[in-house]
Amino acid sequence: MLVLVTGGTGFIGSHSTAAVLAAGHRVRMLVRDPARARGVITALGADLGRVELVTGDVTDPADVARAADGCAAALHAAGVYSFDSRDRARMRAVNLRGTEVVLDAALAAGLDPVVHVSTFGALLPATGSPLTVDSPIGAPQETYLRSKAAAEHVARRHQDDGAPVVITYPLASLGPDDPHLGDQARRVRDVLRGLMPLWPSGGFPVGDVRDVARLHAAVLEPGRGPRRFPAPGRYVTTRQFVDALRRVTGRALPSVHLPARALLPVGHLVSAVQRLTPVHLPAAHGAIYLCAEACPMDGTPAEELLGSAGRPLDETMADTVRWLHRTGRVSRRQAGLAASCGAAARAARPD
Repeated sequence: MLVLVTGGTGFIGSHSTAAVLAAGHRVRMLVRDPARARGVITALGADLGRVELVTGDVTDPADVARAADGCAAALHAAGVYSFDSRDRARMRAVNLRGTEVVLDAALAAGLDPVVHVSTFGALLPATGSPLTVDSPIGAPQETYLRSKAAAEHVARRHQDDGAPVVITYPLASLGPDDPHLGDQARRVRDVLRGLMPLWPSGGFPVGDVRDVARLHAAVLEPGRGPRRFPAPGRYVTTRQFVDALRRVTGRALPSVHLPARALLPVGHLVSAVQRLTPVHLPAAHGAIYLCAEACPMDGTPAEELLGSAGRPLDETMADTVRWLHRTGRVSRRQAGLAASCGAAARAARPD
């Protein structure tokens, strides 16, 4: 079937597009920059010949209606994911308004299912642990999470009306081939560069982008009505996060962990300074807030659908580090053992 994809040049959207194509579907992508979209799709080894590119914006009803015409299903992955205080206006515009426009247009065109890519953070602060797909929508005190919670209200209203909207909840996603070097990959890079010796306590659920993509391909089944699925993954404390990087790189990576809530004022200060400088600062209020509020999420529905749990954390971390090294974002020394293992693996491949 022909699947409308928004956000196909993003991290989750691009991997999901590749998975949807691998499942035998065709894709129509709504994009602002067709040349960039072609590059992203080609980099993932996907079949560009089965992808149709439509130029437009997710906040423009006419553009979305034109893209939806003739499609059978939709995957709405467009959004601005950032804890950078300079991105606040874009987050408010795209994450909420884009969801309203895309879901309205897709449902008006009779698409089934219409998949809305949410985030576990839309359910924070949690009223109980673990989070489940039936947890109430949260009221997070952070711009990105607040925008996603508002979009979640839109998606759930459609579900309450019986519309075939499927909501997925990606965790903090890592893995290779991130077209924008998003928040999670940048965090790994900064740790390896020695820019993040100070960490908040707590943690957050972590998953592999390729497992999210598998989930999105698997839920594209019409006639099933409203459904919700968490992405595969596991809750990782900040200590476990750094420990995993130590294991895959063989490096010491010294770190100090302080109470997350005590660091929130520091996060506010950094975010205020960030608005005044073009240089990306390796700390943000949103990341600290997430560590303070996040808890595990029950992944049973996704595991039952996919027949397996997600990739091991160390595999995801190693692949992320290898990709950062391969693309010149960290040096061989900074990548440590992961770079050596990657070189050995490439040398072992048959010509």
